[in-house]
Amino acid sequence: MFGLSAEKLILLALLAVLIIGPERLPHYSKQLAEWIKKARRMVDNAQTQMKSELGDGFEDLDWKKLDPRQYDPRRIVRDALREPLREPNAAEKLNRPKVQEPLNVGESAPFDREAT
Repeated sequence: MFGLSAEKLILLALLAVLIIGPERLPHYSKQLAEWIKKARRMVDNAQTQMKSELGDGFEDLDWKKLDPRQYDPRRIVRDALREPLREPNAAEKLNRPKVQEPLNVGESAPFDREAT
């Protein structure tokens, strides 16, 4: 959780007990419990509101697929490069540039008098 190991969490709890003191610790722990309860209620309310606004079709929605942390740009590029090449459609075939043949030795370049 947040990159903290069990030893670090225990050390933080001990520091909190020493800094806050035993006389104020019950008050602050009660406040922390109330904050956690409020947060849980807010999450539950948000979930029920979202379900009611989205309707019936979104109950089986897999939220893990929409998690932006799963997108690895290297994997996306790798997958795109692995895709087989598809045949071009008719419009793509017509819009290809014409392959120009190199000039033979001594041959002059094409010249259009009307264009100049």
